[in-house]
Amino acid sequence: MRQRKPKVIETIADLDALPRYVTDPDDNPSTPGKVNLGRYLFFDPILSGNKDVSCATCHQPEFNYAEFLETSIGVNGRGTGSKRRFLDPNDIPFVKRNSQSILNTAFNGITNHETYRPELAPMFWDLRAKGLEAQALEPIKTLEEMRGNAYVDHQILDEIIERINKIPAYNELFSKAFPTDPKPVTQKNLAKALASFERTLIASNTRFDQYMRGDSNALSTSEKDGMNAFLVTGCAKCHSGPMFSDYKLHTLGVPDTDNRAESDAGINQDYAFRTPTLRNLRFTAPYMHSGKFTTLDQVLMFYEDVAGGKILNRNVKAGSIDSLATHMDVNFKDISRIVEFLNTLNDDSFDKTIPVTVPSGLPVVGL
Repeated sequence: MRQRKPKVIETIADLDALPRYVTDPDDNPSTPGKVNLGRYLFFDPILSGNKDVSCATCHQPEFNYAEFLETSIGVNGRGTGSKRRFLDPNDIPFVKRNSQSILNTAFNGITNHETYRPELAPMFWDLRAKGLEAQALEPIKTLEEMRGNAYVDHQILDEIIERINKIPAYNELFSKAFPTDPKPVTQKNLAKALASFERTLIASNTRFDQYMRGDSNALSTSEKDGMNAFLVTGCAKCHSGPMFSDYKLHTLGVPDTDNRAESDAGINQDYAFRTPTLRNLRFTAPYMHSGKFTTLDQVLMFYEDVAGGKILNRNVKAGSIDSLATHMDVNFKDISRIVEFLNTLNDDSFDKTIPVTVPSGLPVVGL
């Protein structure tokens, strides 16, 4: 008779506090000049094909550098947040997936007790890029995010660099940021500046971090009970480490967004998407790659359904669901306690500074 393997329950040792400081790639050490330039670029619509949308349009400081929409409206839109609408006429689709927070992406892929390599940091819901420098240029090349119809993907970055080169203020900022480069306004330096700014957007002093650093009073008794429920139910099998994510792809059967006609099967056509961080969840609703869940209670009830054999995406077969999810033990009685613990992962002290103007003279953030 085959013996059953004992159930492995994660412990607090599988979690950790975030580092106090960010690790820069060897080829892109942070400097005030790069960060200052990156901030201007992040909020400047000059980076979009129609000059109508910036990085900050879908990654807003007040929403933890994410956005309170199921999936975003990029080019050919007007307004911000819940008031953003497409202009008429419109032939641009919604952005494919929910806008992930940029906050703490400087720590993407970090694991316990291992040397962190920022150039290998996993990015996007489908892990299609490694490192913030590689990530930074992808939205500019994407039709519905920033590119629009006026340019094709292999032309848009040349157009952006040409525009920036014509703006004296940007030439000066790039020269200060990259003083040893004879021609500093390049695609590579554009990515480095954006990445340098994004690495300043951290929130690493939550009450959970304080607790893990030795302050036993940072969490209440009920929050500690919630942490124990988080571990016992199996949440930490995927949501582990300092960022509460294993940064792996998992098939869960999350329902598709209604904003797109086609079903999103992911990069490998198996409906697998990356485990998101659980940090600052108070500010980053809605949740999951499709943005279909507006509350943490709904997310946890979804996992209860998955463990019970219920699949909410009709395109996903039962045998495809990741066993780490089907073997979870989330019960309704645990949900409020777990949510209480998750709220100890919030830190609202991050930098929310928005430039008053940008060097292009365009409206800050966009239309």
